[in-house]
Amino acid sequence: MSEETKKTEEQVPATEVKQTEATAEKATEKVAEAPKVEKVNPEEFLANFNWHKYEEGIDLIDEENIKAFEAALDGTLGLVSEREVIEGLVVRKTDREAIIDINSKSEGVISLNEFRYNPNLKVGDKVEVLVDKREDSTGQLVLSHKKARVIKAWDRVNAAHESGEVVNGFVKCRTRGGMIVDVFGIEAFLPGSQIDVKPIRDYDQYVEKTMEFKVVKVNHEFKNVVVSHKALIEADIEVQKKEIIGKLEKGQVLEGVVKNITSYGVFVDLGGVDGLVHITDLSWSRINHPSEVVELDQTLNVVILDFDDEKTRIQLGLKQLNAHPWEALDANIKVGDTVKGKVVVLADYGAFIEVAQGVEGLIHVSEMSWSTHLRSAQDFVSVGDEVEAQVLTLDREERKMSLGIKQLHPDPWTNIAEKYPVGSTHEGTVRNYTNFGVFVELEEGIDGLVYISDLSWTKKIKHPSDFVSVGDKLEVQVLELDVEGRKLNLGHKHTTDNPWDGHEETYTIDSVHTGVVKDKSDKGLIVTLENGVEAFVPSRFITKEDGTKLAKGDTAEFKVLEFNKEFRRVVASHTSIFKEQEEKNVKTVQQKNADSAEKTTLGDLNEDLLALKKKMEKKNK
Repeated sequence: MSEETKKTEEQVPATEVKQTEATAEKATEKVAEAPKVEKVNPEEFLANFNWHKYEEGIDLIDEENIKAFEAALDGTLGLVSEREVIEGLVVRKTDREAIIDINSKSEGVISLNEFRYNPNLKVGDKVEVLVDKREDSTGQLVLSHKKARVIKAWDRVNAAHESGEVVNGFVKCRTRGGMIVDVFGIEAFLPGSQIDVKPIRDYDQYVEKTMEFKVVKVNHEFKNVVVSHKALIEADIEVQKKEIIGKLEKGQVLEGVVKNITSYGVFVDLGGVDGLVHITDLSWSRINHPSEVVELDQTLNVVILDFDDEKTRIQLGLKQLNAHPWEALDANIKVGDTVKGKVVVLADYGAFIEVAQGVEGLIHVSEMSWSTHLRSAQDFVSVGDEVEAQVLTLDREERKMSLGIKQLHPDPWTNIAEKYPVGSTHEGTVRNYTNFGVFVELEEGIDGLVYISDLSWTKKIKHPSDFVSVGDKLEVQVLELDVEGRKLNLGHKHTTDNPWDGHEETYTIDSVHTGVVKDKSDKGLIVTLENGVEAFVPSRFITKEDGTKLAKGDTAEFKVLEFNKEFRRVVASHTSIFKEQEEKNVKTVQQKNADSAEKTTLGDLNEDLLALKKKMEKKNK
């Protein structure tokens, strides 16, 4: 017999046992008696039949009696509610399980896996458990420590979120965008931006550390918890911040730590208050990035330049702690002196040269070469080059300086009349061309212009690019020289004899030549004749003898109508060749007809005269 059975028998009074035995004897006597068969009405039988007992095996208990029974048991030792979290006592422990007594009718068993976080669990410890079931199919009490921890943890998390309580958490591991923190057994998310007030570059330094946090967000629907360590730091900093802001003054020098570096400046932590040192206020010298001057976590002194009314945006300066380099510039430097410096910035219009720490001068592209043909500054210097230049202008008050490189070399136009007299022939390089001509460089600093009309004696050029290309070598002759205006007029066709001197004898008026139609337009044809001479044939003179018109590529004979040596112009006609022959034929026919008519008239006249003579002779007789 089990202990529970014994307890149950001990708890039942003796009087109740006797009554139960007597009832059983009476029932036996009734069974022994032969039953009397009575006729029963079916409808009445069905109406009074105990269907609940038939289906469930027991009589239906009155709901009011059940409630009265439960009320009587309320507070009775050993009865617990399901889903209730209570405190239990570890009464026994095996290799796999812990036996927990919750002062109920039976003890519960919980796997030691639920106590992995507490390897020091021992008999006698008090633990929180959740009553999963008061009895399972075997009558066993089912408990869970893990579920109890979760429920209690959510209660504590919610309470901490509402009250702002500071909680301890264990940083378990890194995750995307932050860290995973164990708070009361719940995995909470710690965003990277909420670890500290300054940017964190090494997250691993916080793994497996216990830290203080503030619960900033709880999502019950998705069971998410967000904590912040930064919020605790900011609360402490806020107090310091108010003290610092209240003492801020323009021109005040403070010590700070470089908190962040961007392309446009540096953020400095002044002890709870952040200020910005713009890149232009870091150094008197020109720099490309703030990292050239400062580095992260560096401690430095800065001066307060300005701040807004609320003193939330503070502008700081670093270079202002040192004297302006222009004030330290050698007082003996003057216009005309030669200085050395390094190219620090390049632009299309020129280059900035640092002649001293923080002192820059501009060399305009026009001061880099004596050439009047302007180019980009990149064609002459590069960033980092060490160059010599002459001081052209110097304004210490405005802190401006202009420099020149070409002044260190002799001006090639000084003796140009001797080097390039009018009529002399030279070879140059094509540097550029426009719609009206070609710029040819004879030497560095001396450029001349060849007008499009001076490129060829014979060809009709629409654009210089049809004749030459940039970089080509071109033979030219000096046509005009303007030393004061620094202008040089050149010609290419003048380096060869003018073929039109010979063409004048060849292409006389009414001379006929064979040519090929080169181009055709509404106005007429361009025909190439012998020796490359091009002639223009007006539209009225392009009809052939059969009535059709000449087309591009046709070969035919053309008659010269006009020749102009000065303007290199030849006007010709194809139609005139056969038209003139037709006119000659017509005149010949007309002449023959006239001669024939004349002969006929004289004969008739002689006959009339003879007839008249005969008549007169007869009359006289």
